[in-house]
Amino acid sequence: MSRTYFGTDGIRGTVGQSPITPDFMLRLGHSVGRVLKRSEARPTVLIGKDTRISGYMIESALEAGFASAGVDVLMTGPLPTPGVAYMTRALRLSLGVVISASHNPFDDNGIKFFSARGEKLPDAWELEVEAMLEQPAEWVDSARLGKVRKLEDARGRYIEFCKSTFSGELSLKGMKLVVDAAHGAASRVAPDVFHELGAEVVAIGCSPDGMNINAGVGATAPGALIEAVKAHQADYGVALDGDADRLQLVDASGRLYNGDELLYVMVADRLAQQQAVPGAVGTLMTNMAVEVALKSRGVPFVRAKVGDRYILEELAARGWQLGGEGSGHLLALDKHTTGDGIVSALQILQAVRRTGQSLAELLSGVTLFPQTLINVRLAEGSDWKKNVMLAAAQERVASELGGNGRVLIRASGTEPVLRVMVEARDAAVARRSAEQLAEAARG
Repeated sequence: MSRTYFGTDGIRGTVGQSPITPDFMLRLGHSVGRVLKRSEARPTVLIGKDTRISGYMIESALEAGFASAGVDVLMTGPLPTPGVAYMTRALRLSLGVVISASHNPFDDNGIKFFSARGEKLPDAWELEVEAMLEQPAEWVDSARLGKVRKLEDARGRYIEFCKSTFSGELSLKGMKLVVDAAHGAASRVAPDVFHELGAEVVAIGCSPDGMNINAGVGATAPGALIEAVKAHQADYGVALDGDADRLQLVDASGRLYNGDELLYVMVADRLAQQQAVPGAVGTLMTNMAVEVALKSRGVPFVRAKVGDRYILEELAARGWQLGGEGSGHLLALDKHTTGDGIVSALQILQAVRRTGQSLAELLSGVTLFPQTLINVRLAEGSDWKKNVMLAAAQERVASELGGNGRVLIRASGTEPVLRVMVEARDAAVARRSAEQLAEAARG
């Protein structure tokens, strides 16, 4: 039986520990190359990376693996994950490969793959690669080795793509922005995009040294952005994570807007332009206030499992275009095939510019419901789904909340913990209800 390497977002782990080792990466490149050659005689793959020091090592090993299978390689150097997806599609390549561990610290790294259409690949493809990893290598002879070259100006081409998603009738002139790239892949991209659209840009988190990615800056540490926005008296602050597929926004007052709120703004802007919005997709954790607000505007709302991959699957199945989660992964499939922090920020700033309203004003009718989350440690071997007391308590609480709140109980995927979450219009009600459920869960 083959080992499972792929998680919900590619392959990820600590550098120097399996599978994030050079020998595995060589085998991975070789195996992926052989899978590609089943349907294409001479595939070409694109490899991009973030700014982690380990990216050099992994890049070299993957390059050798692909070449040894007879696959040509184009290298972009540091480029955001959505930039790799875009370039793969634009150049009609066979596969896009991203070396990144996203918002994780620098001593982690990982691999993500994109199809020729710039989309995440299905489970069946990953299983095919894992099966190939178990097979003996089949090195091609010298005449059939893959060739490797640097792709010139991938950065500039991606900057132009990002700008193209912003209305040609609008500009950011007169707007002062702080842009925080988390010392990551967008460090030499994001400030230029906003500057070239007319904004005055103050760049922070744009000085990568190979080891400072996501360290106290970026979308997962927005405190630095909030301070900088206030210090520079900026209109807004834009924070990305290490591979720039995640977004957090801050206004002049220091208020932070999460992905749930930003999803609502994207939907509202399209409705204001008389565009059809057949529905939007969030996750199990999306704040109920957003669901209520969208439905009040006639926009159906569906919840997927947590993770942008599952949002994408739901959008594809329904033929919808807009989705997102609180962490700041936002999807606008009419603009890009994957989540893109820069493109998402432009969609929000476009709404601000078009309406002449501030972000706070655009969200004046959406007040997030208070949430209480309690982690309950589970006894080894216990099955919380068979807990009769918990089931009865959940039914009672849900009945009491009615349409003014909701209950979410789910097991952690990483530790023996049950996550009990209650959302209600009243914070005291949410807290009391969550405590009742947690007590029942403990038995």
